[in-house]
Amino acid sequence: MPNYRIAPSILSADFARLGEEVRNVVAAGADIIHFDVMDNHYVPNLTIGPLVCEAIRPHVQVPIDVHLMVKPVDRIIPDFAKAGANIITFHPEGSEHIDRSLQLIRDNGCKAGLVFNPGTPLHFLDHVMDKIDIILIMSVNPGFGGQSFIPEALKKIAAVRRRIDESGRDIMLEVDGGIKIENIAAAAKAGADTFVAGSAIFGKPDYKAVIDAMRSELAK
Repeated sequence: MPNYRIAPSILSADFARLGEEVRNVVAAGADIIHFDVMDNHYVPNLTIGPLVCEAIRPHVQVPIDVHLMVKPVDRIIPDFAKAGANIITFHPEGSEHIDRSLQLIRDNGCKAGLVFNPGTPLHFLDHVMDKIDIILIMSVNPGFGGQSFIPEALKKIAAVRRRIDESGRDIMLEVDGGIKIENIAAAAKAGADTFVAGSAIFGKPDYKAVIDAMRSELAK
């Protein structure tokens, strides 16, 4: 069975108790903390920056996965690496030179990856697979939590899974947007191995019950 990873998105957490929230969700079985960065420029919303990443870093041992929905990306990458990020992903539209941005992430000691919106073509992967550790498929349009899963994303996940397998490289395949107990198995069947879930976890009173239910769906 693939090594499946659950990555709760703190976008849906209680920000007044963020340290407690990340500790609780890791205790409930989370493998990764997903950290959504929006700039009110690339996406129509404004969220959190490196200072918040630095603040939660001492609270958890698991990797922090920073998803940059910002434009341009290069200026902020070193700040997040310094703040304790382990994984940094960005959208091809947010970089003038994708190869350079991926290398910048790696030069700062983090795993690097690209993010694909529902309407973004996969050809951006063509010449950079050697610099990629993770590919994130958005199953909603980025900018807001709590949206519904777009089924067409399953075809894109499957297409990326083929690319990864053909490359022979050890690349994580993450999906983000509307993931919940009811559809996580379909995303896994399409080829995803890492699952971002926000409101599906933080919107419920018992984080462990949700994560356990997700894992039992993945085990089927």
